[in-house]
Amino acid sequence: MRILGLDPGLEHTGYGVVEVHGNAYTFVAAGRVSSNPKDPLPQRLSVLAAGVVAVVSQYAPQAAAVEEVYVNKNMQSSMKLAQARAISLLIPTQAGVPVYEYAARLVKQSLVGKGNAEKPQVAHMVGVLLPATRALKLPPDATDALAVALTHAHHAGRPR
Repeated sequence: MRILGLDPGLEHTGYGVVEVHGNAYTFVAAGRVSSNPKDPLPQRLSVLAAGVVAVVSQYAPQAAAVEEVYVNKNMQSSMKLAQARAISLLIPTQAGVPVYEYAARLVKQSLVGKGNAEKPQVAHMVGVLLPATRALKLPPDATDALAVALTHAHHAGRPR
């Protein structure tokens, strides 16, 4: 099964693609789709949407996993992030790809074993599970997207 992980963000939406065969994971691709913070919000959302469309089209995932976002104290920032997250939910769905959502705490617990793990610990476990990523200088949002994809691989077929 090919899984697309998405880590939504307005400036950078990370993506990671893994192949899963039983308990074996293979790295396919990772990166991010970026928008220019100086552009108007509608243009930024359009750029993100086009980028996610391109990723879904290029890698043809059979499932997509999206990290749920936390609500921060700045309501305006939360709303903008929610709009970017909507793209991560909508685009794969429109392509016929089932979308699953995972809380950041569950992603950390699935990879590291504790829900309050730090980003470097999650990145380390991504490297352990996907050794091909170790030599790459992946941005944090791409690493987080791979972590979400691996979480789905771990939980697929299990009741949540």
